[in-house]
Amino acid sequence: MIDTPYTAFIRTRITELRIQKNVSEHRMSLDLDKSGSYIRSITSGTALPSLRELFHIMAYFDVTPAEFFGPLDDSQTPYHRLCEKLRTMPSEDLEKVSTFVSWMEKSDGQ
Repeated sequence: MIDTPYTAFIRTRITELRIQKNVSEHRMSLDLDKSGSYIRSITSGTALPSLRELFHIMAYFDVTPAEFFGPLDDSQTPYHRLCEKLRTMPSEDLEKVSTFVSWMEKSDGQ
């Protein structure tokens, strides 16, 4: 598969939204009525969703196309830079980051 900035963005954006929703790739795949490895095949770069499936994914995250593609507008934001770093982290490090973010959310509520 030819990798372009747009295909990389789709993979990264799905991962970002999935982490925000706190759902595993496997669970998300099953929620979308796909095989358990469907989302992993997208985020690993071995496949891309069809346009129809991309709209299903957006609906799953309850975001509009504008919200989904919005981060393309400014790649120099701290959000975008952080997401790029997260995209390259191994799963065990992502779990640590997720735990830290959950801790921060709890701290904000106190």
